[in-house]
Amino acid sequence: MSNLSSIYSAELFAHGAEPSSSGAPEAGRLARRILFLTLLFAAELLAISVWLDGAALVHTRGLTTLIRHRGAWTLRATVGFAIIFFGFAFLGKRTELRQLAALVRARIAWPWLGLHIAALATFAALSAALYGGGGAREANLLGASWLIAGMAAIACGALIFLPLRFWTYLPRVTGFLWAYALGAVLVACGAGEAAQAMWRPASVASFALVKILLKPLVPVTISNPARLALGTPRFAVVIAPECSGLEGMGLMLAFVLLWLFLFRRECRFPRSLLLVPAAVGVMFLLNAIRICALILIGNAGARQIALRGFHSEAGWLFFNVAALGVCVIAGRVSYFAAESGGTLPPPGSVVRENPTAAYLLPFLAVLAAGMLASAASSGFEWLYPLRFFAAAATLWIFRKQYAKLDWHCGWLAPVAGVLIFLLWIALDRFPTHAASAAMPIALADASSSARILWIAFRVLASVTTVPFAEELAFRGYLLRRMVAPDFEAISFSRVTPIAVLVSSAIFGVLHGGRLIAGVLAGIVLALLIMRRSRMGEALAAHAVANALIASYVLAFNAWSLW
Repeated sequence: MSNLSSIYSAELFAHGAEPSSSGAPEAGRLARRILFLTLLFAAELLAISVWLDGAALVHTRGLTTLIRHRGAWTLRATVGFAIIFFGFAFLGKRTELRQLAALVRARIAWPWLGLHIAALATFAALSAALYGGGGAREANLLGASWLIAGMAAIACGALIFLPLRFWTYLPRVTGFLWAYALGAVLVACGAGEAAQAMWRPASVASFALVKILLKPLVPVTISNPARLALGTPRFAVVIAPECSGLEGMGLMLAFVLLWLFLFRRECRFPRSLLLVPAAVGVMFLLNAIRICALILIGNAGARQIALRGFHSEAGWLFFNVAALGVCVIAGRVSYFAAESGGTLPPPGSVVRENPTAAYLLPFLAVLAAGMLASAASSGFEWLYPLRFFAAAATLWIFRKQYAKLDWHCGWLAPVAGVLIFLLWIALDRFPTHAASAAMPIALADASSSARILWIAFRVLASVTTVPFAEELAFRGYLLRRMVAPDFEAISFSRVTPIAVLVSSAIFGVLHGGRLIAGVLAGIVLALLIMRRSRMGEALAAHAVANALIASYVLAFNAWSLW
């Protein structure tokens, strides 16, 4: 590797790019350019996905057939390849990328932007012709021209932010990473298609297992193997493909593999690989237990709880329990965990506790309490106060660890809170959020004391425990953890644009249907905390935004915001 680096550095110098001793400015510029390129392609891909539908193709001959049946698959594979390749490049090839960053120009290439726009316009015109009909003989010509225009738009877009020499040298410094990423995405896409053929066998297996679990618990069971219907005379369910357990097994497989990769130094191999089939099998068993419990709850008379709260939340609840079990077993059981050496630390050394729990457990407590409250509901979450008490108790337990954080804030924090509130309200005007603005019927029909008490806890949690828990998890931990494992040693001013984008994206995903508002709010909060390196800034802005949203809900009867 050292010889390759020497040759590579010489080639860079020959091209007029002197490697920097530190590489920090160039590396930051490279991260920003990749971030901008990602945002550009993501926005264009979203627009194209909304506009074009492969099923709308009129002709299904030749190249058009391939586009119709394999277009979405190819698109998923391309996006997956880019994510895997650049993700692992930033994780495992940081030194090489810092050297490659010397090739990044100080300014973006505006001529390539013009060519990119022209290629996109051509692509749009060809899309309208291809998807709008036309002669069968012209279909293949249109399809070929459409593909060429699309590839030209991608190539020109890539050259806007990063020069051709960068893309030429990238495979050299990353080695066979491109082959690994390509193999991984082909296996993943192939497994996704193969999984569709497994829906029916998995549903049949779940049906048989649930029947075994249910038989000793109820006096009479009814079953219809042809329809996969199972239950009691009072309450029965149909085990649909979505309830077969495959999704949970796939999610658990991805989680365990990611865990083993991230914490490979703390795991003992090959023993730890036994956790993969064990965790997947446990997830399948838990899915059967979930269906069995669903039938028992409905048979007991709580049909609404079974069909609404428990049915929608129990799967996630069981997954979290199983994932937590994997973490504990992999890290605590000596058969799987790597030995620490069994020696005491030398006298006078400082033993640091893992600070991760203090940052993540309040948020996890809110999630767990929310799942329990939703699973026990029959349409309205009357047990919402559980979230407040769970977070408050966790924050109290770790109160000493929070004392070292800077909780001061300036005038900019409430201004940012108002900005987030305005963004939230503006984006709520879209049709997707226009429905269900009135107060929930269950809350409106309740007694005034019960209604006031529930609203009081809802507002109290929104302004206090929720901002604390989310800021500790997303800005205090995740934003810095993406920069270095020892995240507490990282100043907020040193976080990278990639860390801001990823943490904000995850923050937006966890806000459900308000993905865009959540992402924008996460970016504002991250930029705010980077400015002064104080947790109090983000916390105050978050609390102000939530308080304004709560006031808006109560003042204008806009319950869709809650």
